Amino acid sequence: MMNKKLFRALLALTLGLGCVASQAQDAYPSKPIKLVVPYPAGGPADMLARMVAEKLGPRLGQAVVIDNKPGAGGHTGAELVAKGAADGYTLMLGTIAHNGAAKLYKNLRYDPVHDLQPVILIAESPSVLLVRQDLPVKSVGELLALARSQPGKLSYGSAGNGSAMHMAAELLRYMTKIDYVHVPYRGGAPAMTDLLGGQIDLMFDSVGTAHQQLKSGKVRALAVTSTTRNPSLPDVPTVAEAGVPGYSSVPWYTITVAKGVPAAIVNKLNAEINAVLKSPDFAKRWDALGVLPLGGTVADAVKRNQAETEKWDAVIAAAHIQLE
Repeated sequence: MMNKKLFRALLALTLGLGCVASQAQDAYPSKPIKLVVPYPAGGPADMLARMVAEKLGPRLGQAVVIDNKPGAGGHTGAELVAKGAADGYTLMLGTIAHNGAAKLYKNLRYDPVHDLQPVILIAESPSVLLVRQDLPVKSVGELLALARSQPGKLSYGSAGNGSAMHMAAELLRYMTKIDYVHVPYRGGAPAMTDLLGGQIDLMFDSVGTAHQQLKSGKVRALAVTSTTRNPSLPDVPTVAEAGVPGYSSVPWYTITVAKGVPAAIVNKLNAEINAVLKSPDFAKRWDALGVLPLGGTVADAVKRNQAETEKWDAVIAAAHIQLE
């Protein structure tokens, strides 16, 4: 008799929890959603976020509002999300800085692995190595030779410490043993401005955002960071082809929430964003940005984050990179 009573009680509890989860999913969202972009407006992360927000809002029946929170290589905005309410009303566009390059910092006030929950992979964005037009190099080999002949003289810009741009350049430093100076900016756009102005010598930028400057001839492309050539730049070799075998650095973007957001809400966001990514009118816009849409399950996003964390942890440790 007691076993039957216990069984019925557990069954009722299970059914009740299932109903609560179902109701949470059905009722969500009941107010506007904030999508935090931990970088300045105008960069590739910001543009991707705005594209997704534009289509996601109507699907959810609520506005999805972009909130730019730059600083600390993307960690200022990430900390706000990680420490915020785990209710699904604050999302974040995550990048390599969150998980992949987190070990750069010894004093982070949050743990990307344990405090953030990946929802979905958004896109990959192959990068291209750019140099200022008047730098006397036309290949990766010539750039490496110049760097070795003038240790510590060349400078490269990035969107901030721990950004994809930073990590691509540090991977090149690690694999080739060159010595150059890192100049972090509060986003990719101001770094590009200084590259055009000659204040820095080189930078890694997304293929999409670099297109306009390449067409104008104001910068020179030496190589792309993917394992295969980019269809948008068929004449530009990969870094591996250009003399650094095994080199590969492909930035990726995710939508992330605070750990603890109910699974029903996470799954609903995953399903709706998958639908957004498959929208027919997105194809041309993705191409213009030079990105490849990904999508997939929540498990896919978690797995990619774990794999990238392992890869970049090894690079950071071997290169002895440590930031405050």
